Amino acid sequence: MADTAADGTSYDQLAAPGGAGADRYAARAVTGSGPVGPVDLVDRTILVTGVTGQVARPLATALARTNTVYGAARFTDAALRDGLEAAGVRCAPADLVTGDLAALPERVEFVLHFGVVKSNRWDVDLDGNVGGTLALAERYAGVARAFLHCSSGAVYAPDHDGVLAEDHELGDSHAVWPFLRTYSVCKIAAEAAARYAARRYRLPTTIARLGVPYGPSAGGLPDYHLQMMAAGMAVPVYGASEGAATPTRYQLLHDDDTAAMIPGLLSVADVPATVLNWAGPETASVQEWCAELSALTGLPAVLEYTTATLGSVVMDLTVLRERVGVARVPWRDGLRAMVAARHPSLLRAGAGAEASAGT
Repeated sequence: MADTAADGTSYDQLAAPGGAGADRYAARAVTGSGPVGPVDLVDRTILVTGVTGQVARPLATALARTNTVYGAARFTDAALRDGLEAAGVRCAPADLVTGDLAALPERVEFVLHFGVVKSNRWDVDLDGNVGGTLALAERYAGVARAFLHCSSGAVYAPDHDGVLAEDHELGDSHAVWPFLRTYSVCKIAAEAAARYAARRYRLPTTIARLGVPYGPSAGGLPDYHLQMMAAGMAVPVYGASEGAATPTRYQLLHDDDTAAMIPGLLSVADVPATVLNWAGPETASVQEWCAELSALTGLPAVLEYTTATLGSVVMDLTVLRERVGVARVPWRDGLRAMVAARHPSLLRAGAGAEASAGT
């Protein structure tokens, strides 16, 4: 069998930079009428999926103060549902794996897709993350003004010492964690689904690759580390040994900034989809925030160096800064608020002021 495409072009030509295939694919790009433009999230109708999750729950609660917000999830925890409804979120059961979206509202102005399926089973997670994204986009095609798909910095190939722009190579960064072996691949595949849906349904879409979310409502990675410190456990840090390791760096994004930046992310939604990194402007290492948590609580931070954990994920925020803006909550202030809200008994009197003064 000849190694050629149907039109006689060799596969080598298709793959070559600037080859016939590259030209043809560029010409086929679907263009929209431009970004959505300024979005004012007051008195709007909004759907937030994954509403029982760490990021979407405080977001939906914040938006419900000034909007009609529907929250979609499976709602296996009745207490979480009760809390959301008490905060003004209208809960609507949905199952992304089976595609059962019958209980969702017929009309919404904006879709904020934060739902993610992490069963660690390939068939379930591909159906939920890829098929679920497509089903959601199809349902609101021609109805919603914009679709925000929350992706993750987990889509990038590991690069401990680099700064990752949106065109950085993608890869299975989370394969190092057996309990999240499907996560990165499914996040990459879900992005592909969102990209396709934007073109297929002419649905203005933003794909936002989220950094490390945290805050007083649902915690996040620094909160997990604090709980490990309180239990006398070592916090894993990337590196073969302490002497050989460089800081494991991330960009934290506080709950308040997540909510504040949603209008800007929706305003740049377009066809083809807008893809950008989404994180706080400050880079903090695991070593730094564990030291800060120690200062706030008096708990010792024991670090365990290993290559069986995630390395640094530092994203280039140029596109975010130019098109959307920047996050505002300094990470040290955010950590203190997180500890005070979630673990008040651990917070030493005056520790927040002392920690800030020492930086």
